[in-house]
Amino acid sequence: MAAPDSPPGSTENEQPFLAHLMELRDRLLRMIVAIVLVTVVLLPFANPLFSALAGPLMRHMPENSSMIATAVASPFLIPMKLALILAIFVCVPYLLYQIWGFIAPGLYRHEKRMALPLLVSSTLLFYLGVLFAYFVVFPLIFAFLTATAPEGVQVMTDISNYLDFVLTLTLAFGAAFEVPVATFILVLMGMTTPAALVEKRPYVIVGAFVIGAILTPPDAVTQTLLAVPMWLLFELGVLMARLFVKRKDEAEAVAEAGSQSEDALGEDELDAELNRIEEQERGRD
Repeated sequence: MAAPDSPPGSTENEQPFLAHLMELRDRLLRMIVAIVLVTVVLLPFANPLFSALAGPLMRHMPENSSMIATAVASPFLIPMKLALILAIFVCVPYLLYQIWGFIAPGLYRHEKRMALPLLVSSTLLFYLGVLFAYFVVFPLIFAFLTATAPEGVQVMTDISNYLDFVLTLTLAFGAAFEVPVATFILVLMGMTTPAALVEKRPYVIVGAFVIGAILTPPDAVTQTLLAVPMWLLFELGVLMARLFVKRKDEAEAVAEAGSQSEDALGEDELDAELNRIEEQERGRD
């Protein structure tokens, strides 16, 4: 800590800032190294991984048809891009751990108790959204899209466009599954209340379908598959917020009752002391 008479630009004032920068640099390097290592491990399996990713589409394509690559380097670059994206996806818990290790020392104890469960739950919900998209949404989407192809049109999807399409939907469903955490944080920060959220339920439902229409292909099935989980997850977030507010109110009531009992005890002790003094004075008389 700098001395009171130290100038504002002294070394003592700069040292904590430099130490934070050094720690941030080290943690960023660890994150990059982790992603690079996992990418190197996944690269030999890049082509099988892309085949697995293309499985939901290939199962619904006509016989003797296949995906195509319109760019010269696409057969090489697209599987590598997928390996890098999967490496980041796999490293998310470690990346969040590094971020948590950097910001945790600056948080109060009650903030740590709230932040850590939120980080864990948001990560699990994102993974759950991605799995829901792959195992539930993709088969239905591709079955619908391939079945609606006009007569005489052969479905031959470019691998680059397919990867971009799948990533967009994956991120959309992963983000949609974060609705409970976002709802809980809004209540935690005091920006709204569970009762106010319940009153806005009709607008939330309409907004979920609007978001589904924007982020998904122009078909009612995909839009519904995104909107309905968002609505149900909103209800889950409201339920969690209600439980949190209820526990908070109960804790405040207990604390208030304890303070009142302490005040009452202090008044009783004061009365007893005054009575003792009066008795002593009477004894002297």
